[in-house]
Amino acid sequence: MNHGALPNVLVDRFGRKVDYIRLSITDRCDFRCVYCMSEDVQFLPRDEVLSLEECARLVKAFVSLGVKKVRITGGEPLVRKDALWLFNEIGHLQGLNELVVTTNGSQLEHQAQALKKAGVRRINISLDSLDAARFHQITRVGDLDKVMRGIAAAKQAGFERIKLNALLMRGRNEDEAIPLVAFAVEQGLDIAFIEEMPLGVVSHDRESSYVSNHGTLKLLRARYDLIGSIETTGGPARYWRVPNTDTRVGFISPHSHNFCESCNRVRISSKGEMYLCLGQENKVDLAPLLRNFPNDNQPLKEAIINSMQVKPKGHDFNLKRVEPAVIRFMSHTGG
Repeated sequence: MNHGALPNVLVDRFGRKVDYIRLSITDRCDFRCVYCMSEDVQFLPRDEVLSLEECARLVKAFVSLGVKKVRITGGEPLVRKDALWLFNEIGHLQGLNELVVTTNGSQLEHQAQALKKAGVRRINISLDSLDAARFHQITRVGDLDKVMRGIAAAKQAGFERIKLNALLMRGRNEDEAIPLVAFAVEQGLDIAFIEEMPLGVVSHDRESSYVSNHGTLKLLRARYDLIGSIETTGGPARYWRVPNTDTRVGFISPHSHNFCESCNRVRISSKGEMYLCLGQENKVDLAPLLRNFPNDNQPLKEAIINSMQVKPKGHDFNLKRVEPAVIRFMSHTGG
């Protein structure tokens, strides 16, 4: 590509416009959720992780190419030292319509107000159980009370929307769909149920623990008169409204409903690897471009534009495989 004007839109070979990035700023986390990482997980050496300045450069480059929504993830993004610097640096970029964050809620009690002030509009909080002992079992180390205080702090900070993310597993918490929705309604929050994805080798049999969103929706519709909605938050969730409340119930269903036809996003790991699909290994390493051209974003932008030609049509999740198609854990790619 010549060094002339770059297009300000990212379109892949299937005609899908990419206007949403999910950037992991750390692979580290203060929880050890059973579906996300192994108990004895080995974290990346710090020098392999992008600096916060490099993260800011990446976001600015993508926004200049037409990206409108940025989600900051981890690991747990809020355990990264000085993470608030990054939010302040990118929170009010011209052209960026929405800065959002996904968190386990453990740090929100002290950081919610500062995140809102920095320009974060929406926040997603993982919450897989309302039972303290069960919550500790799923997260291996998590404190439910601390997360509840984080949710309260987020509500007080006044984010545009707060959404809970719940992952149900047979034999662990599959009976909590209705209580979790009731909690969301009571608190005036949205909630999304996410089917477990076969990423990384975990300690349980995913095929036997898998809970389909189709079954969860059927269960919820027996309790709530849910109304189908065409609303979207820019991601893969399909939403239903709970009548006479402000709560939306979303379903992210990579198994029971393949959402690849409308994929509008790429993910960047904390190492600077741009994954063009969550369920495939196609990636472009952006870290060398950041480090070899510290004062020139042109090579970086060209690599991003060219990568659109290798974005795959879709993922290939199959719970019956002995080995997962993708070996990396969710915490590596970014939650």
